[in-house]
Amino acid sequence: MSGDQHVDSSIQEGVDEDHGDVIDAKPDRSSRFSLLGKKKKNGEEEQPKSSLSNQYRIVTPTFQYNMDYKKVGKCIIINNKNFEDKTGMGTRNGTDKDAGDLAKSFRNLGFDVCIYNDRSRDDMEKLLKQAAEENHSDAACFACILLSHGEEGLIYGTDGPMAIKSLTALFRGDKCKSLIGKPKLFFIQACRGSEFDEGIQTDSGPANDTLETDANPRYKIPVEADFLFAYSTVPGYYSWRNPGRGSWFVQSLCSVLNEHGKQLEIMQILTRVNYVVATNFESQSDDPRFSEKKQIPCVVSMLTKELYF
Repeated sequence: MSGDQHVDSSIQEGVDEDHGDVIDAKPDRSSRFSLLGKKKKNGEEEQPKSSLSNQYRIVTPTFQYNMDYKKVGKCIIINNKNFEDKTGMGTRNGTDKDAGDLAKSFRNLGFDVCIYNDRSRDDMEKLLKQAAEENHSDAACFACILLSHGEEGLIYGTDGPMAIKSLTALFRGDKCKSLIGKPKLFFIQACRGSEFDEGIQTDSGPANDTLETDANPRYKIPVEADFLFAYSTVPGYYSWRNPGRGSWFVQSLCSVLNEHGKQLEIMQILTRVNYVVATNFESQSDDPRFSEKKQIPCVVSMLTKELYF
């Protein structure tokens, strides 16, 4: 087996294209679901009655983002595979498969997808600043996917780390007017620390649509509203990637999007992704310190309505 990813200054993890899993991290220097209920004639969604309640769960159209625009929106994928020696970061083998699969999945949802490979910190900021300054008036939403090495709160350009917040903040309501009141989605495949998850064994908005902010700017909303961040792992932990098959999170996301992306709400989609990653994956390595580890993605939502593609 060949080494793909430095884990600390004296260790290389053994991997191969079929079984090895590696991490998107800075080296540690310290040593059975059912679909939504049937649609009623008026277009509302209805859940079956539960044994605990006689009440129906109604999805009110008022609380869905308006997707009736000319375009679904732009999806920018920044795919960083190769890094300058000074960063100490290894090559992220498998990320090209992730980027290609993501492009297909998001195009199927109607997004205009652009992939940018191996971008420096300045490049990443310029790319997203330019995107934020574009006119998104004819688009329903915006998506950005970051594939790279990372630490908690940081994402790596090819020349070093930068704050994720410096990229996402470009799309705040006070800076990107044409996306006010529209969902801004960020998917981040990167480590958020150097902890391992050992795993554990188991036996098994507004009252009516007239208050749309882009149509009626008298109503103020928080500048941080309508963001969603889908991280590949929870704060403090490694994120796993297979050099041959791609990363656990991205491949699970693509699988769920391809099957349910046009039927389920975004939080239902990402909850299923959590389930797939949590139950279907476990790291394999020649080094027992990096073998049999688990991963759970993490969703942070400031969305104010339900989002259906």
